[in-house]
Amino acid sequence: MIRKRSTVGLLCIVLSLILTLVIAPLLNQKSSEQTNIVRLVKNVPKGAAITSSDLETVRVGTYHLPTDVLTSPDNAVGQYATVDMLKGDYLLPGKISAVPLDAYVSRLNGTKQAISISIKSLAAGLSGKLQPGDIVTLIASDYGEMRTTTAPPELQYVEVLALTTSSGTEAQSPESMPTDPDEDEQELPSTLTLLVLPQQAALLADLENKSKLHAALVYRGSAATAKTFTDKQDAYFTAMSAPKVEGTHE
Repeated sequence: MIRKRSTVGLLCIVLSLILTLVIAPLLNQKSSEQTNIVRLVKNVPKGAAITSSDLETVRVGTYHLPTDVLTSPDNAVGQYATVDMLKGDYLLPGKISAVPLDAYVSRLNGTKQAISISIKSLAAGLSGKLQPGDIVTLIASDYGEMRTTTAPPELQYVEVLALTTSSGTEAQSPESMPTDPDEDEQELPSTLTLLVLPQQAALLADLENKSKLHAALVYRGSAATAKTFTDKQDAYFTAMSAPKVEGTHE
């Protein structure tokens, strides 16, 4: 018993030394490390462009600091706020966007329209991986009384304009979502806003009420290549509206 107690006492002394001489200094060093970050000096409303006068660079401790916090004003000036931000807020990639939130509105010249559809499940929206500019094919399942599944040719190539969460904020792209498990979980998109012709808008409104819509990714890349897909879709409606020429009979 005396030998066992001596062993336990010796282990406790060793552990105490390790805690005092190794672990404690490491924790103190981590808590004392500092870095420069970008912080707001005034309130910035959602959608506003961020200017240099809105920002300051301060030195803060790195302990519990998000790994993707912005450290240079150059990464924020000229960007647009995707949420309402308050004085003193740190800047994170998910809070800013390189394009205005309603940039697509300028593309509505009377020919095409913007319409939103619901994403009724994680799978229906490509597991949250869709991005503005993607070309998708829309598939309707459980459609009508017969509960059929259909991929209308009118919705073969459709451009995604925006993705919005249930709280009304612009959904983050997968690249800007935090990878740290300790950070707050980000909201997934609940609606897709699409650029469509009036005929497509009417069809989508019907499918929204009578089916479950799924988006299948067709293309992601350059805007020029994406346009070749939407041009094919537009050509489909042009051909459908063209007057039919009756054949000649001998």
